[in-house]
Amino acid sequence: MSSSDQKKLDQVKSLRRSGKTDEAISILTELLSDHPSSAEANCLMAWCLDSLGREREAIPHYEAAIANGIQGEERKGTYLGLGSTLRCLGQYEKSLEVFEKAIGEFPEHRALKVFRAMVLHNLGRSSEGLGVLILELLDTTTDEEIRTYDRALRFYADKLDQTW
Repeated sequence: MSSSDQKKLDQVKSLRRSGKTDEAISILTELLSDHPSSAEANCLMAWCLDSLGREREAIPHYEAAIANGIQGEERKGTYLGLGSTLRCLGQYEKSLEVFEKAIGEFPEHRALKVFRAMVLHNLGRSSEGLGVLILELLDTTTDEEIRTYDRALRFYADKLDQTW
């Protein structure tokens, strides 16, 4: 992409921040007609469409951004956006596949794990999802009352349906 194209991408980011999503989409449509494999433009288009409730239109842009090598924080956000969008559309198996691939790439990214837990619930695997949430809570909380029970909660996190 040229420097003028990069300026357009910067303008899109500014428009998104100021809530002018339709204007951002217009610029992105033009950019993508010239550069259909631009990971950054596809990522931004997906986020814009998703924010307007146009989830089905966003999916191919999320997929193109990932396939074309979006990197860094944007890659994490693109995975999260795609997985969440698929979940919202009831495509739970595909959503789970996305989150598992993303967590494979970014095993320390907690938000991906939390969103995956919601998909597990949607798939009827609520105990597994709740176990994930318990572990994420224990790993992030500073609440002393919860921390007091850390050992017990970790033990039960994957045994929620067992009785003794």
